[in-house]
Amino acid sequence: MCALRVLNRLSNTTSYFKTWKPYHQHHTHRTLILDSSASQFVKLHNLTGSDSGIIEVSLDRPEAKNAIGKEMLRGLSNVFELINQNSNANVALIRSLVPGVFCAGADLKERRIMDLSEAKFFVNSLRSTLTFLEAIRVPTIAVMEGVALGGGLEMALACDIRICGANALMGLPETGLAIIPGAGGTQRLPRLVGKAVAKDIIFTGRKINGIEALSMGLVNYCVAAGEAHSKALEIARDINQKGPVAVRMAKRAINEGVETDLTSALVLEEDCYDQVLNTKDRLEGLAAFAEKRKPRFTGE
Repeated sequence: MCALRVLNRLSNTTSYFKTWKPYHQHHTHRTLILDSSASQFVKLHNLTGSDSGIIEVSLDRPEAKNAIGKEMLRGLSNVFELINQNSNANVALIRSLVPGVFCAGADLKERRIMDLSEAKFFVNSLRSTLTFLEAIRVPTIAVMEGVALGGGLEMALACDIRICGANALMGLPETGLAIIPGAGGTQRLPRLVGKAVAKDIIFTGRKINGIEALSMGLVNYCVAAGEAHSKALEIARDINQKGPVAVRMAKRAINEGVETDLTSALVLEEDCYDQVLNTKDRLEGLAAFAEKRKPRFTGE
């Protein structure tokens, strides 16, 4: 289920119409009618000037520590769709505007009043939304300051790069509630840190600080508290200067290649390389190298 269908089923008042294909395929877009209330807790900001091409997604539900409820999930699904259809987007950051917290996980107060079918549908919808996040065409960076637990950590796991402050506290505490991580945590965490370490973290539900997360490969960078956003912008600006088609094809080659055998993966790599051969950006890169100047990539 893609994020669009999640939006359809979560909202009873607004219709969304769009045809979506995986990020590596050519796709067309039909009318997309956006529900402004869906973005109440999730803000989307396109940076400008030399940072044009960088998009920031900001979580802003301070009263609930950015816990993911139905409205928050609608907002996330909405902005992920917008990023994926934005031809000018080169890289996206997901951050929090709430001090001391990235995302505290699912909204358990809301969960308590759900019946079994509602709870199952919500978890399936969250899983589908994070799967869509993982498949967004452009690189995504999770910026974690403070608490990132349960579904909050699972959202970060669905991103391509994770950056945390030294004050970050991460974990998947679901077994303490007699459930398991249900939005990808049992699958993405062992793929990052290995099966044994993932079992330790999930079975015990223990919390991990930024330094430990870095040592086990859970995050790419751990910086001083309060500096994660600055570091994320530094990385995003570096990516933003590269050939946009090349970066998208590199993401496709890596994401899909690791899920198959080496022979098939090398065929995939060849296909991805073919996609960049006929671009104007490839010729611009060669010209810039010969002329000893900075390339001016256009995404063509």
